[in-house]
Amino acid sequence: MSVTERRLIREASFGLTGKLWQISWTYVLLLCALAGVGYVALYSAAGGAPEPFASKHILRFGFGLVLMLSIALIDIRFIARFSWLGYLAGVVLLILVLKMGHTGKGAQRWLDLGGQQWQPSELMKIMLVMALAHWFHKASWERMGNPLFLIPPAIAVLIPVGLILKEPNLGTAVITAVVGGSIFFAAGMRWWMVLAIVGLGVAALPVAYSHLHAYQIARITTFLHPESDPLGAGYNIIQSKIALGSGGMWGKGFLQGTQSHLNFLPEKQTDFIFTLFAEEWGLVGGLVLMGLLATIILGGLLMGLRCRHQYGRLVALGLSMNFFMYVLVNIAMVTGAIPVGGVPLPLVSHGGTAMITVMIGMGILMSVYVHRDVEFADKQDL
Repeated sequence: MSVTERRLIREASFGLTGKLWQISWTYVLLLCALAGVGYVALYSAAGGAPEPFASKHILRFGFGLVLMLSIALIDIRFIARFSWLGYLAGVVLLILVLKMGHTGKGAQRWLDLGGQQWQPSELMKIMLVMALAHWFHKASWERMGNPLFLIPPAIAVLIPVGLILKEPNLGTAVITAVVGGSIFFAAGMRWWMVLAIVGLGVAALPVAYSHLHAYQIARITTFLHPESDPLGAGYNIIQSKIALGSGGMWGKGFLQGTQSHLNFLPEKQTDFIFTLFAEEWGLVGGLVLMGLLATIILGGLLMGLRCRHQYGRLVALGLSMNFFMYVLVNIAMVTGAIPVGGVPLPLVSHGGTAMITVMIGMGILMSVYVHRDVEFADKQDL
């Protein structure tokens, strides 16, 4: 009996119980541990109470966990068929945001759905990953070297990036572009093309800077010289650095963070949640949290490498890169390495849209792993 025949027999008997066994429960426990860290941090952010942040956080994670496991049981080939439909739905939602979205803090980024505010740009990143993976599935090395073949997916990246920039949301737009670019690179895009795009991007920086909004220019100026306005634009990052430094090696202790509990630290439940955690648990606690985040990212990449089909590999890479960009931008932001951009720390920061979209992405990633040995039939499955 051939390897293919054995695989087909195993796939035919691959019922619900078999799929549950195939789920990486270790990975699920890692996600639960990260959400647990978020609960502890948000409990502290509320002054030692589950309301109003921690209780909502754990309820959302519970719902997201059920959603993730449900998606994991869906055949990845079935999910793949709706890749471009999901992409189009994401674009429509971004357009609706610009037409009728809720405005807050000078930006129009949210849609009111069912009494809740949702940020479609977060979901768009997942839909973009799936659409690009669909396009590049089984693309030959020769086709990847043809610039004309890369034009449609490049347009597919530029459309959501442009719509997100219009909100305006520069941080999410940059993350979306980087996540999309990672799929191009993983699919076999030539190095000279990558270098040419980077060169064009660098050359376009002066033009891009001239089109930035006033608050975005202020963020860059504050990043370069935070001490120039310590009680205004530079206040957030200065207080964040003070809190990080005051935590020392072992931290001040749970519920003992002075910068956060005396309300010097701004947005401590969302953008600056890592700072709050590091002040109370110190450098050691911060490194442990970063290690947990890194393990989750590495685990996602390894699940992709074990996948036999290109669609799953590209999806796993893109979703892992999306998670990585969340982490990189948030931690770099609160430590003063990059300008403040309003990006949450996944499964730790308070926020409904980010939590649910991350769990949807993790569900698709888990589906890739559960169905890592299936074979795609071009016309039937894509």
